[in-house]
Amino acid sequence: MNIQFWGVRGSLPTPLSAQQVRAKIFAALHRISVKDLESDETKEQFIDSLPWWISGTVGGNTPCVEITLKSGAHLVFDAGSGMRVMGKLSEPPADKHYHLFMSHFHWDHIQGLPFFDSAYNPTVIFEIYSPFRDMKEYLAKQMVAPYYPVDFSAIQNHFNFHCIEPGQVLKIGGAEISCVKMSHPGDSYSYSVVEDGHKFVYATDIELGSKDFVHTDDRSKIFSEADAILIDSQYTVEEALRKVNWGHSAFCYAIDFAAAWKIKKMFMFHHEPTYDDRKLNTILESAKWYANYISGDSLEIDIAREGVSVEL
Repeated sequence: MNIQFWGVRGSLPTPLSAQQVRAKIFAALHRISVKDLESDETKEQFIDSLPWWISGTVGGNTPCVEITLKSGAHLVFDAGSGMRVMGKLSEPPADKHYHLFMSHFHWDHIQGLPFFDSAYNPTVIFEIYSPFRDMKEYLAKQMVAPYYPVDFSAIQNHFNFHCIEPGQVLKIGGAEISCVKMSHPGDSYSYSVVEDGHKFVYATDIELGSKDFVHTDDRSKIFSEADAILIDSQYTVEEALRKVNWGHSAFCYAIDFAAAWKIKKMFMFHHEPTYDDRKLNTILESAKWYANYISGDSLEIDIAREGVSVEL
């Protein structure tokens, strides 16, 4: 399976500010030499040598992750503002069929759907899956006057809604998809996708607690020995202690969780909107140190960045 990150920011879209762009330029200038300016080739090489937090960005769009299966089926997890980017930069599935799985319906996870180009193409079919029985109503409510000029009724004929239950196994394009309920205000659901023996877990908007480390059958099915997990790592510990019951986790709690479930690779996700790329890189380095301290080289840590893809 190919996993594409279209939106990785939490809570609300967060574009780069002028001050942040200026800071990146300043950091690059500190590293440049006369030799780097000799030709267009050396300039390109210099840019390529810069750390990602200077030459790139994690991105500012809210959650949307696309999985392309070997069969060609497209699974999409959440419809944050990253979904708009997906509509601009990717081709629709060959069969013109999207399978959209919703973790929950807070605004940052649904706001991209009205701006997704294919939503207005009647030949493209959307299968929407969620344990929330009122999912159609929730999506429709953001597309009403005066908040949006196009009513959901204009597109609903090519949207099909499927209420699923935790523990249920869906089979799509050779993959098996299951979900489990997690702690978050109003509830949120994590999903696992298993294809050809490889397991990927999408675990956004979760506030980890002791019960999440208990090896029950439902949680083992989702998390145990996954090849990769994309997990809510929004806070530092200090912030997590100040924001109890806000529904998000500290990065070190996420690492403890991934290690406890013997997961091979963890991607930090749902990034705090007030964190710039430099701070996120500092957190990533701390996360790598902590993961090595508690698990050696058994757990690999990375940070989810918009536009990056992963192959399992």
